[in-house]
Amino acid sequence: MPSLKELKGRINSVKSTQKITKAKQMVAAAKLRRAQSAAEAARPYATRLAAVMASLAGKVAGDSAPKLLAGTGSDQRNLLVVVNTDKGLCGGLNSNLVKAAKAKARELQAAGKQVEFYLVGKKGRAPLK
Repeated sequence: MPSLKELKGRINSVKSTQKITKAKQMVAAAKLRRAQSAAEAARPYATRLAAVMASLAGKVAGDSAPKLLAGTGSDQRNLLVVVNTDKGLCGGLNSNLVKAAKAKARELQAAGKQVEFYLVGKKGRAPLK
């Protein structure tokens, strides 16, 4: 049976670990709140970008229109434009973009559609080629 001194030492050790764990939880909560507010702030930009792209695609017509924007009239071929960074130091952004692009490609392929990628940025090229 452990002595009283050993038990007190173990109790102090557990209390110290508890303090460290609580501090890490507080830091993680602060980072999560910051990330959530950044995502909320970016939502209007994403919505507006989608509206601009839809408007641009809707206004392009005629034989002189670029094929990329005018399309072929068939929804069997899909082009996914993936915009990654040229440099790192952006956390999991590039890997998350690649995962999302692959998931969307699998979804379209499951529906029997052909998928092609247009890649912008150096960091996302290798996984999607």
